[in-house]
Amino acid sequence: MNEKVYLLISAAIFAFIAILHIIRLVNHWSLNIGAIAVPLWGSWLGLAIAAALSIWAFRLVAKWNASHQQ
Repeated sequence: MNEKVYLLISAAIFAFIAILHIIRLVNHWSLNIGAIAVPLWGSWLGLAIAAALSIWAFRLVAKWNASHQQ
């Protein structure tokens, strides 16, 4: 059961990060890390990576459920 919980938490965190990137893109929020301004294309990249990792984790949860059903 620990694997399933880990995958669900990972999927939820990555989905939340993807949603934050979408919000930043829609609202054109600026992001500064120290003296460096992160361009909006950085959020496109972050969105793609976070969404892919979230989808991957949710698919692994589905496979886990299918293989552990009684």
